[in-house]
Amino acid sequence: MRTITRLALLTCLLVMLLAPVNGYPGSQTTTAMQPPWTNNGDLTLNTGCTCHGDAAPSTAVVISVSGVPRAYEVSRTYNFTITLQHASNAEGGFLLWDNGAGTFEAGDGSEMILDGSTETGAVGHYEPGNNWVVNWTAPTSDVGEIHFSLAGNAVNGADGADSNDAWNLLPFSSSAPGTASAEDDDSLATKTVSVGDYDALFVTAKDPEALEAELQAALAKSYFEWGNIYFWSTLSILLIAGVVQGEFYERRFGGGPTHLDISIAVPQGLFKGVVTLGLLIGFGWAWDNGQAWGTLLVIGMLTLWCGYSVYRIVAQAQAPANDMDRV
Repeated sequence: MRTITRLALLTCLLVMLLAPVNGYPGSQTTTAMQPPWTNNGDLTLNTGCTCHGDAAPSTAVVISVSGVPRAYEVSRTYNFTITLQHASNAEGGFLLWDNGAGTFEAGDGSEMILDGSTETGAVGHYEPGNNWVVNWTAPTSDVGEIHFSLAGNAVNGADGADSNDAWNLLPFSSSAPGTASAEDDDSLATKTVSVGDYDALFVTAKDPEALEAELQAALAKSYFEWGNIYFWSTLSILLIAGVVQGEFYERRFGGGPTHLDISIAVPQGLFKGVVTLGLLIGFGWAWDNGQAWGTLLVIGMLTLWCGYSVYRIVAQAQAPANDMDRV
């Protein structure tokens, strides 16, 4: 029994000792999150980080590298500063390679990348971040233009890859020795290269409370506008219906319009006719110029009322004169 217990304890101890060794594939540190060298049978630098985001490069990720020589000098060491930016994903990782032309030296937060146990010559992160400094030493002889490949992946901090992550690729190069124009300022011998949409860095999601407040304000405005439209439209319809009803009862039970002397009817008819014509012209102008519905409703109702007044004057002028007993 004791032997079985000892064997069980020894097995557990071995598992605990070996577990930290099984970190991210290829990583040289036990707690690393090193990027994979290959992806779906090809280099990650060619395919990108397709496990993250929507499996396509995103311009929302801005990658930049400063300190890149315009034309490298043989055996000279350069400091590359790699920056990763995203509007909402604050941290991520990178993978950089020069196709084996020179030699990289890892800095803080980065390490040399392995393919299994084989050195690749590439450098990448071993812990999430957004800024890394690595050294690159140019080859000992002129090998022509050197092409670099850089992948940057901005993650949202959740466990594992998901659709809220985003990544981008940046290819760049350094010309052969002696091919760049001579510059008096030594700082102009290097350049900064980048990829991505810088404007996207300033586009962030709105606060849910602010969005709700905007929605409620829009609803209140809509209810106010449509409420006014329905109210005043209904009131106008009732006024028109009242006039029509009055005409009906007057003709059916009141004997028709009362007589209006021609000497009074003509000046009143001319005056109200001119006013009606002016209002009609104003209504046409307001309609063509897209005036507010309230303006159109007021001018329209005034036009109808003046037009009705002209009609009443004509109707009364044509009505037969009746003697009325005032006693």
